[in-house]
Formats: sequence, C-alpha cells, structure tokens
Amino acid sequence: RGGVASRPQKELPVPRLHRTPLLLSVSLARGACAAPAPPTPAAGVPPSAPTAAAVAAAPAPGLVYPPTRKVDVAETFFGVTVRDPYRWLEDGASPEVQGWVAAQDKLARGYLDALPGRDALRDRLRGLLYIESASPPVKGGGRVFYGRKPADREKRTIYWRQGEAGEERVLLDAAELSADGSVALGVWVPSQDGKAVAYVVHPNNADAGEIRIRDVATGKDSAVDVIGGAMYAVPQWTPKGDGFYYVALPTDPKIPATEISGYSEVKLHKLGTPAASDEVVFPKLGDPETELEASLSRDGHWLIVSVIRGSSTVIELHYRDARRPRSPWVTLVKGHDGVMAATAWKDQLYLRTTDGAPRGRVFRVDPAKPGRDQWKEIVPEAKDAVLEDARVVGGHLALGYVKEARSEIEVRALDGSRPRASAIKMPGIGSSSGLLGQPDDDTAYYFYRSFTNPGAIYEVSIKSGESKLWYATKAPVDPAAYETEQVSYPSKDGTKVSMFVVRRKSAPKDGSTPFLLTGYGGFNRGMTPYFDPNLYVWLEAGGGVAMPNLRGGNEYGEAWHQAGMLAKKQNVFDDFIAAATHLIKSGLTRPERLAIKGGSNGGLLVGAALTQRPDLFRVVLCRVPVLDMIRYPLFGNGKTWIGEYGSPSDEAFFKALIAYSPYHRVKAGTAYPAVLVASADADDRVAPLHAWKTTAALQAASTSGRPVVMRVERNAGHGGADKVKSRVEQGVDELAFALHEMGIQPSLPGAAGAKP
Repeated sequence: RGGVASRPQKELPVPRLHRTPLLLSVSLARGACAAPAPPTPAAGVPPSAPTAAAVAAAPAPGLVYPPTRKVDVAETFFGVTVRDPYRWLEDGASPEVQGWVAAQDKLARGYLDALPGRDALRDRLRGLLYIESASPPVKGGGRVFYGRKPADREKRTIYWRQGEAGEERVLLDAAELSADGSVALGVWVPSQDGKAVAYVVHPNNADAGEIRIRDVATGKDSAVDVIGGAMYAVPQWTPKGDGFYYVALPTDPKIPATEISGYSEVKLHKLGTPAASDEVVFPKLGDPETELEASLSRDGHWLIVSVIRGSSTVIELHYRDARRPRSPWVTLVKGHDGVMAATAWKDQLYLRTTDGAPRGRVFRVDPAKPGRDQWKEIVPEAKDAVLEDARVVGGHLALGYVKEARSEIEVRALDGSRPRASAIKMPGIGSSSGLLGQPDDDTAYYFYRSFTNPGAIYEVSIKSGESKLWYATKAPVDPAAYETEQVSYPSKDGTKVSMFVVRRKSAPKDGSTPFLLTGYGGFNRGMTPYFDPNLYVWLEAGGGVAMPNLRGGNEYGEAWHQAGMLAKKQNVFDDFIAAATHLIKSGLTRPERLAIKGGSNGGLLVGAALTQRPDLFRVVLCRVPVLDMIRYPLFGNGKTWIGEYGSPSDEAFFKALIAYSPYHRVKAGTAYPAVLVASADADDRVAPLHAWKTTAALQAASTSGRPVVMRVERNAGHGGADKVKSRVEQGVDELAFALHEMGIQPSLPGAAGAKP
C-alpha cells in the first residue's frame, strides 16, 4: 500500500499511490496524499480574475503552443503570497479547459509522430510486449485458477482447470468486458469451494469499480450480485462460499471525491441478495484522511480491519470473531505510526509491525488476550534486512525480506523457529512477490523478475523447501549482454544512498552513455529490480538505467521512510539530484545525456528535480504527476495523502510544501530541459489538473527552445490503459522523445529497418 499509484492485483501487493497493470497480473498502487482545505484567501482577492488576453508562449522550433490565458489569482498563507495564474485549468468540465487539453494533446501527438526512429522502437516494443505472460495459480474446491495473456491478445484472460491436469477453460476474457476495450479487469478472487469468482471491473481503467460474481460451471454472471463503490475492494470469501466481506465506498455523486475515503465501510454481502441489503459490519469513520482495509482468515474465524493514514501508515487495527453474529470489535492497536499487518490462523494472530523495530518484527497474539503485555515476539527484528511481508502458508510463516534493496524469502515454523535451512534462494539480483499460497496447502508460488529477466514463477514445497520452475516468461532478451551493480553515493546531507546501475558490459565511462534515471521515494514503497520493456529497449539502444533507493521508500525500514516524508520530503529530492551528480562524476554520463522519469509520486520527484536543477538534465518524462502541493488536498484522493506530504493548512508543513512545490517553482526566463508530460483522461486518483497547470507554466517560462508537450492517454486511469497497443504507443513516444533530444538514432535487434 501507499502512495498515489494504482491498486495492485491480489497476487502482488504494491503500494497505492502507485499501481498500474503489469504483465503478470500486477497493477500499480492507490493513493497520493491529501490534506485539509488550505487557509482562506486574503481578503479582497477574487477567486478567478482573468487577464485581458491569452498568452502564447515561445515554443521550441517547429512548435506553436496553444494560447493559454493567465488569471490574476493570489492567496496569502501565513503571510506568504502564493500566485496561481492557471487556476482556471482546474475546471475539467469547462469547455474551454477541454478544448485546451485537446489542443495540447493534438500538438504533442503531432510532434511525437514526426520523430525519427519510431518504427524501429515500435517493432522492438511489440516484440517485448506481445508475448505470453501468466500469474501464479489459485486453488479452490479442486479447481485451479490462473491468469494468462496470450501473445497475440491485448488483455489477459482468467482460466480454470479441474485439477492440475484438467482441460483448460476460459472463465473471464478481459477483452470481452466492453466493446471498445475501455473496461479493465481488476482484482479477481475465487471462492474456497471454487464454485464462483468475485471480480472487479474498472470503466475507463479508472479506480472506480464494480464487483461482479461469475459462476464457474456456467460461465455466467449473477444479475443480482452487482456491487458498486468497489474502488479498492478485495472480496474476502466466507469458507462456505455464501458471501464475502469487502470495503465499500459510496456511489452518491453528491459526496465530493475528496471526502469519499471518510465514508469507507466494511460490509458483508450474501450471494443472491441485492447490494442495498449488505450489512455494515465496520462503520465509516468520517475522516477523509483515512482508509480501511479488511481481511478474513481462511477458516472464517477472524475478521481484521486496518485503519490507514497516508496510504501506507496503519494507525489502528481491530478484529472480531466472525463466527458470532454482531460480536464486539476488539481494538488490538490504536495510535500506531508505522507499518502493521495482521493475519490469523488456527485462532492465533500473527502481527507484523515496526513498533519498536523500524525494520519490522512478528508477534503472535492470542485473540482472547489482546493486551500488549501478552504479545509474544516470535520473529525479532533483523539486523540487516527489512521485513515487508509475513503470512501463513502451508502451516508455516512465510517471511518476505528486502536486504540491500533485494528480495529474500524465508520460511519458519509458526513459533518463529528455523527447523531447517529456511532461505529460498533467488535466481539473482531481483524482486520477489513473496510466497503466495494458502495456510493449509503445502504448495506455494513466488514470482521473480529483474531488470533483464522478464519474470518466472516458481513452485515451492513448504515442508521440503524444494522449489522448481512453474512458468517462465519467454521474451526475446539477452541478459548476458548487460551487468547490474549496486553502488552507493552521498546525498546532500551526507546520508549514504544505494542505487542500481544497469548498462551494457562494454559501455565506456567517458560520459557518452545516455542514462535514464528513475525513482519514486515515498509512501513506504521500495524500489527493487523489475523488468520494464521500455527500460530494456533503452538499454538496447545503447543507454544505461539507474534506480536509486531514495528516502521515503521502505528499502531500509520505517526510519528510512520517515526520513523522506512530511517536512523532510526535500531529502528525497536531494537524494535523486545526488544520484544524477554521482552518475556524472563517475563518468557514466553527462547532463546532456541524462533523462529522468517518474510517475505519480515519482512524477512529483522528477517535477521537483526539474524545477530545482534544470541544468542537470536534458529530458524529463513525467507521468500522471502530483505537482501543485498547495492545492493537492482539494482534488482526487488528495486527502488520503496528508499523512505523507503534510497539510498546507499547517504552517510548518506549508513552508516545506511551498519550498518544493514544482508548479509554484516554475520560473520565467529559465532554460528548462525537454519535457514530456503524460496525463490520463479518466484519472480519478491524481487529478490531471496537476499536469495541465504545470505544462502551461513550463511552456510560458522556458527559454531553452526545447519542447514542453503534454500527451493525454484516452480511456485511461491513474495506472494507464490496459491494452498492450496502448502501452506500446506510450513507450514509443517516450523513448523517441528522449532519444531524439539526445541526438540518438536507435539501432535495435529484432526491429524492422534497424541498423545492424
């Protein structure tokens, strides 16, 4: 969880501010962050006073930016005057704004379509994205369910078999959810008896969703069991399969989007009944800065609800005996400030927490004796690794660690002891999903990937510890040509920061290599090695990739996270700028060969780097960003991010926010790098106005003659569109833009017309 990204698929939990569909049934994280309404404007300041004429900026050669008017809007915060000349662009329903956005998109696409090398890039990306991929299997009632995207399809399909060797049958084809392909398939969860699957659909790939129920035997959906308000719902089936618990959000259009989280409730849905009759089992808190998350133990004994602030920090944890109707809720934790998650098995709670242990530890708790003095520590804090996952699989504790920003998996007995060599060996420097399985099944799975490995699924026996390859993604890649190393460098305040550097083994250290620097730095989300076809094509084009483990993430524990949040957020930007400086000083690249890329909270990261050190980069790729840090709480999911960014209505946080807010730091007469902003027309998490306002400001301010263009993805939410062809075209645009700005003609293997 955590952040402004998109919601993940159930198999791979990923923070919320960041969640976008990945090929193996993974989605990006929900969130960003929020705050209460800013202070009242100074007396006499009109809310929107347009100037007499629109302003046409001086664009890059060959570009004519759409005319963009300015308004005379200023507000006073704690004695500081804050101007907002593009306030009018916040009204997305306005025909004027819609026309301006369409004109910007038309300009961007015309410019991008004319760039050289696009055919080679498209051919190569198609070769890497139109491949078969799969997700780990889930079992239920003797049936096996799994996701797979055939190589020639745009979207994934959910299949099932009767037993391991049964005939493969289609259960859900995401391409058939809508005629135009604009509806995305989200989370899908089979019942324990395997008779039904609850799944969530997302119109326009937005976060807003609807739960539907499909009968496995007939392949038909129930006409009664249709549940709206399922923006972040993950259905928790009862053992009998007669219903499920879920987190419900209101669908009343009268409730402002920024207030919706405060209306979160946990409900129980009984199959065959209308959603209107669903029982509320955990009521709304009325606090728009918080969110709820619910889980039910596999035996159906214990329902656990977490109260989350800042999209990643658990502040309360409650449970109740689900076997007893209307049993009282028991508060296990209240007033916590950090990471916490609980799972239940055989009437014991297993609690992972950073309380008193910033790298995490595990307690076993008897639900009948919830007092803090009754907790038993069974897994102490590790000295050199961060515990990011703990669950019961196959009657054992499955622990997922991050050590030096690399994934590790360990299996222990339920008392925390190590009955044998418990570590599961990873294939290399990469990322793992953690063990995925059921507490009563010896067989589990984990998904592994790295910068140059597109992914493989391994099957593990919990009892023996033996693992074997279950599925390997077959992609036309040559990992042997590249090397991945982990380096460290000092940040501005002397803090040591680690960074992954990937490049061709034969690449010189003379500053000539084009580098793409990417990061996130927030919401307790760690950045570990992952396979991205766009990054791989960049490597093939002769580039290098760097990914630092910035403060604000979880790579080194909760203390590392807290060192990059709230009033300390500038540390994240300092870490990122220091990473760029290190690459240059090491001779790996130079400013005119350096591009930076980030999305969501990572879009804030590159926006801050762009406005603080425009001289350090040649290209900026900024996706669905958060950029106006004074008004962010007023739109989208903004209020749920207050715990991470701080509120502009608090003087101390206001000073920190205004000091780095990218939109407000854009300065006229500055030579800015080339900038490609990516916006999404159905983003209901991070309001597109952040991208719109900052694009307008940069176009008016930059004197470098380099392009500042904004591309709008259609039928796309915060995580983008889920069609492969949409991912291909966005990748082509970004790569062609960056390479052209650096004067590089791509020569790629497997691409028609590529140079040998």
